Amino acid sequence: MLYFAYGSNLNHFQMKRRCKDSIFIKKINLKDFKLTFRSKYRAADIEPKKNSLVPGGLFEISKSDEKKLDIYEDYPNLYKKYYFFYYGKKVMTYTMVKKTLFRYPTERYLNIVKRGYADCCLDKKYLFKALNK
Repeated sequence: MLYFAYGSNLNHFQMKRRCKDSIFIKKINLKDFKLTFRSKYRAADIEPKKNSLVPGGLFEISKSDEKKLDIYEDYPNLYKKYYFFYYGKKVMTYTMVKKTLFRYPTERYLNIVKRGYADCCLDKKYLFKALNK
């Protein structure tokens, strides 16, 4: 199955540790969404926003990888699944259930995300835009 990562799972080392079968395919943009950080975990989330976009990594994952991700993402309590189509192919990502107020991420978490942006060759301007509330 195809999985869209936009937060700490962009980090190739972390993604491989969580999902041993995962294969990074390429970077893609999710249109009409914006990146933010929220909840007590100060983790990444996406929310609908016209004419905005969220850069991310497209991964191929196995069924067992998906089960592991469900556990890491505390599905369905913290995150729920969101599906979209990319060139006719169904892609899964996670989005937070409760849309709480913005919370600046911890330095440790942010460094993992920044490394992920580098791993996937993403434009960091979208990350900085999300942080400069």
